Amino acid sequence: MATGTDSERTAREPARPPRLADLLEADTLERFLRYVRIDTQSDRDSDASPSTPGQLELARLLRDELAGLGLADVELTEHGYVFATLPGHPAAPVVGLLAHLDVSPDAPGAGVEPQVHERYDGRELPAGLGPATSPLLRERIGHAIVTSAGTTLLGADDKAGVAEIVAAVAYLRAHPELEHATARLGFTVDEEIGRGTEHFDVARFGAAFAYTLDGAEVGTIENETFSAVELKVTFPGVGVHPGTAKGKLVNPVKLAAAFVERLPKDTLSPETTAGREGYVHPQQIAGGPEACTVTLLLRDHDDDALARHEALVRRLAEEVCPAVAYERREQYRNMRAALDRVPWVVDAALEAARRVGLEPRLGLARGGTDGARLTALGLPTPNLYTGGNEYHSLREWISVEDMALSAATVVELLRLWAEPGWRDRHAAGLARAGAGPRRS
Repeated sequence: MATGTDSERTAREPARPPRLADLLEADTLERFLRYVRIDTQSDRDSDASPSTPGQLELARLLRDELAGLGLADVELTEHGYVFATLPGHPAAPVVGLLAHLDVSPDAPGAGVEPQVHERYDGRELPAGLGPATSPLLRERIGHAIVTSAGTTLLGADDKAGVAEIVAAVAYLRAHPELEHATARLGFTVDEEIGRGTEHFDVARFGAAFAYTLDGAEVGTIENETFSAVELKVTFPGVGVHPGTAKGKLVNPVKLAAAFVERLPKDTLSPETTAGREGYVHPQQIAGGPEACTVTLLLRDHDDDALARHEALVRRLAEEVCPAVAYERREQYRNMRAALDRVPWVVDAALEAARRVGLEPRLGLARGGTDGARLTALGLPTPNLYTGGNEYHSLREWISVEDMALSAATVVELLRLWAEPGWRDRHAAGLARAGAGPRRS
């Protein structure tokens, strides 16, 4: 039989300690709101590195913040990368943490004014955002939701990842009693235009493996990306004054239009595919009387299928104009096969997600990350969630609670890799592969 009043029993019971995510929430949000106000939109037409000065502005801010936290090896490179080290357990593998500073040029990105909608109740938000246009919002009723004012993107891709990494590292610096692995932080530029790792020195970075924080829904860990090719198809023309052009003029704009018209419409396009299905996407047309170029993005999770997509594009182009010219650039490759050779790297991310109370799942990215390129260069790098949604659009949004969970996952991941069992698993895996552990 219970004794004492309810108030007396409550007074005797110890208070429930706050969740790790709760402790990280305010700092993560404060950093995020500051970062998104800086215009870091990258520019496909610029040859500079970084392609825009705003990325350097955020890079300088991060350099100063990381130095202020007392991190080691803080560096801002000539190409705008920011690196730093959080020292940790000397026997643990060095863990890389990566995010990119730029935002997409596919939607307006200057003058971001973030809006925090406390205790979201399902109402319509700026830019027509609501449960009808973004169904995951229905599951976030009661959360604090961050959007832009509706005239720009928000910048959660990938400033949420940046904020989450810095908040996690700041927490560990403030709690030296928590044992953790050494972390190498890397913030890259121009990821959105495919140049995020052009000047990235994997050996100098010094991590045994890494994680990009550049995903979306919390709990989803991506170990697979598209393989990607950019193909520029140029149609030659013959320029003549239109008044005297009969029998002479060859209009390359019409040739390009005829080619685009032949591309598949009901399949093999971004608007008609999902899941593992690939696509052919005419992204841009530019030209004039002498030549017209169609830039296409070719994507698939299967390399053989990607080759078939490219063969189709070339056949259709040559049916329109046998003299067509091509410029091909391989952008990145699916990282799945390489990550399957180091399964403990992905398993650790799954376990860290469980430790913050999530039910993790593996997913595939219908896109690419810096991690895909780095994995191909020998640095295994799966992609972790940040909580962001509706990327590259005016409807971009993120839950504050989800950001905090993502930051907490980083803390747990670094703590996990300091544990003997996980350290031993990494060393044993490398030994089976015939390599020694990389610790610096």
